[in-house]
Amino acid sequence: MIDVRALRENPEPARASQRARGADVDLVDRIIEADVERRTALQEFESLRSQQKDVSRLVGKASPEDRPAVLAQAKELADQVKAAEARSNEAASEADRLARLLPNLIVDGVPTGGEDDYVVLRHEGPKVRDFVAEGFEPADHLALGERLGAIDVKRGAKVSGSRFYYLTGVGARLELALMTMAMDQAVAAGFVPMMTPTLVTPAIMGGTGFLNEHSDEIYYLPADDLYLTGTSEVALAGYHADEILDLSAGAKRYLGWSTCYRREAGSAGKDTRGIIRVHQFNKVEMFSYCRPEDAQEEHQRFLHWEEEMLAKVELPYRVIDTAAGDLGTSAARKFDCEAWLPTQERWMEVTSTSNCTTFQSRRLGIRERREDGQMYPVATLNGTLATTRWIVAILENHQQADGSVRIPEALRPYLGNVEVFEPVN
Repeated sequence: MIDVRALRENPEPARASQRARGADVDLVDRIIEADVERRTALQEFESLRSQQKDVSRLVGKASPEDRPAVLAQAKELADQVKAAEARSNEAASEADRLARLLPNLIVDGVPTGGEDDYVVLRHEGPKVRDFVAEGFEPADHLALGERLGAIDVKRGAKVSGSRFYYLTGVGARLELALMTMAMDQAVAAGFVPMMTPTLVTPAIMGGTGFLNEHSDEIYYLPADDLYLTGTSEVALAGYHADEILDLSAGAKRYLGWSTCYRREAGSAGKDTRGIIRVHQFNKVEMFSYCRPEDAQEEHQRFLHWEEEMLAKVELPYRVIDTAAGDLGTSAARKFDCEAWLPTQERWMEVTSTSNCTTFQSRRLGIRERREDGQMYPVATLNGTLATTRWIVAILENHQQADGSVRIPEALRPYLGNVEVFEPVN
């Protein structure tokens, strides 16, 4: 949630952010108007309640002759206070509802525009392979996975429906190796590892900013009033909800390992082959609570740690600065790393890291008490360190002409020092 007081004092940054996102600029003025109504209604309620208290004190002091009139006045004020309180609560509820509709304000430097208006910051990693020069046509990740006995989508669909799968044999081992390598790297960098809940309450899901126009992507269990998480970011953001943190020694960093669930309701027909876009996957996610003035530097650290992992799996990739209109509700800026996908000749997102500034902490009641004794909201950041989708890029980029797949050197200790996955089918 945004700081309504700051919005009231200077609404132009919010208007500019909305314009850059291609979102509703008028929402800013509606929030300000609703806040005025909220404060006016609250003042009316408090004034009437003060009058009611004064009259109530007079009841016991009134003479027998005056008491009926005083009691009548007290009753009338009680009715007025009750009505004023209802109006105040209604105005407060409406002001809060509108404030929660406003996405986070983007930070300076974020590209303006939509999904296709990202800015490529740089290309990294090994050179993209020329399979024509190597003399063979590359197989896609599903064909490779089936030959290696690593991926079974047919039985996944039989058991659970489309966009489900089994990772089998070396596929299961490869995912575990990736996730474990990511955890080892994060622990070495000072992160606290966590196995997080994958079911959360509406308060936590909404507090992180996910219950918005994309809420149809989230699995909901109405009998329990719980949501399945699409990222451990949600549970990690909720970990310190309604708490006061001590950040005097620096950021608090956590690493969440969890299974993630996404309905992919808005992606019909996209990446339906294989395991690129699926309903269930595993992910290792970095999360940080830090002081707002340190957030941009922390964001660069997260990007560095993601690139460190990508270097270990020897993938060609590019880093993009996501345009404002393609940011999630809670993100003020987001960097994506996209690996090269040879068989589709395109870049595919494998990591992203978002700076959410104080947006989530305001909604979740997470604050810090500073040296001056005052309370301040903290900044939150998140970033993917490894996920199931990486298997797609690893298989395709490291395949060999005989259908085998070379294992990146850094991964080998996590796979019993195996250097090559050989076909079994």
